[in-house]
Amino acid sequence: MIAPELLPHYTWEDCRRWEGDWELIAGIPYAMAPGPTARHQRLSLKIARQLDEQLERCDDCQVLFETDWIVRDDTVVRPDVMVICGGIEGDWPTRTPRLIFEVVSPSTALRDEKLKFELYQDEGVAHYVLVYPDLRTAKVWRLRDGRFVKRADAVNETLDFDLAGDFRIAFDFSRIWP
Repeated sequence: MIAPELLPHYTWEDCRRWEGDWELIAGIPYAMAPGPTARHQRLSLKIARQLDEQLERCDDCQVLFETDWIVRDDTVVRPDVMVICGGIEGDWPTRTPRLIFEVVSPSTALRDEKLKFELYQDEGVAHYVLVYPDLRTAKVWRLRDGRFVKRADAVNETLDFDLAGDFRIAFDFSRIWP
């Protein structure tokens, strides 16, 4: 096995200079290729649109679509859709999102289900939703005592998500499926 100190360790500044789209987790780069399919983007857009409609009533939260979240200098991820509560200083959010949706594809499944799952849990993301287009199901997780606990396998349900303070939204999963 190669000693960790012999492996390269990249930063956000390194990543910004590379061609293509990259995520960086603990200094390890992950290519975001191939690009998302039309089906993936339509589903992500339906999620973002529904969240954006509901967040019009909240002065503190905003939905972001395909935006880099700078977790720390050596960790930058790009969730499909996220809700940030509180202001954003600079061009990219550095604050932990309250809610993240990832649309799972065969090329991203391992990263979304394992690597990002652990990262989001460790960073204190309150709600994590893994959306499976082929199954027309979303696995909904809620953070409790520092661990994600499965809340539901949502198909046509409407689930509430608590965001900033007492602000809650009711997300209708039946509206996202084609």
